[in-house]
Amino acid sequence: MREVTATILENKQIAEEIFALTFACEEKIPVRAGQFCMIGVGAHPLRRPIAVCKAEGERVTVCYRLKGEGTRTLASEYKAGEKLSVLLPLGNGFTLDKKQKKIAIVGGGVGIFPLISAIREFSDREIRAYMGFRNKAAVCMEYEMLRADKLVICSDDGSAGFCGTSVQAFKEDLFGFAPDAVLACGPTPMLRALKAAVKGTGIPTYVSLEERMGCGIGACLVCTCKKEDGSRARVCKDGPVFEINEVEL
Repeated sequence: MREVTATILENKQIAEEIFALTFACEEKIPVRAGQFCMIGVGAHPLRRPIAVCKAEGERVTVCYRLKGEGTRTLASEYKAGEKLSVLLPLGNGFTLDKKQKKIAIVGGGVGIFPLISAIREFSDREIRAYMGFRNKAAVCMEYEMLRADKLVICSDDGSAGFCGTSVQAFKEDLFGFAPDAVLACGPTPMLRALKAAVKGTGIPTYVSLEERMGCGIGACLVCTCKKEDGSRARVCKDGPVFEINEVEL
């Protein structure tokens, strides 16, 4: 983990209430798929946790949804050329065995963005991606997702691609594709449905959890989640990626 002063290269809206922020660090900082950063925003005492979408040399891109005062301030007041205080890389990302050659990627909402980093990092594998959006207006970063060998865009209302959730589209393809591993990120109901879908298949399934965070380094215990054995884990420090049967959803 490093604390860096980064320079904003671009901060623009790419879909309904979704912004893409690209900043440059002074040097290349290795970031693995599934890791995140904490961004300082103005006078707000707590940094904002945002998953890394892609890292190319000194350039890092994150995507965020307008949700609270912090993200709205970030979208409206931070322009190209301005400085950001950023902690990165944070958390444990996705790790695959070399024998896991066929990968299914299942995402929903802002959960698609850390999965884009996985599509990029594991480009030497056969990847099928199932990405869910509310509607056509919410679809974004499709050009990045097209790096997958097969891409299924899903929308709740059927206005774009498959009518239904990303988990439903994945289930239709599950036994025909027979993936060696599944990587997923999205809202809890989506992950809960995925857990039911892979139950009994024996397919290793890794999920990146989305939780509110305070510090991002495991000190404040704001982001704990309950594990199946009754213990608790820190999403920022022990995760955000967990094996799906390791945590309660």
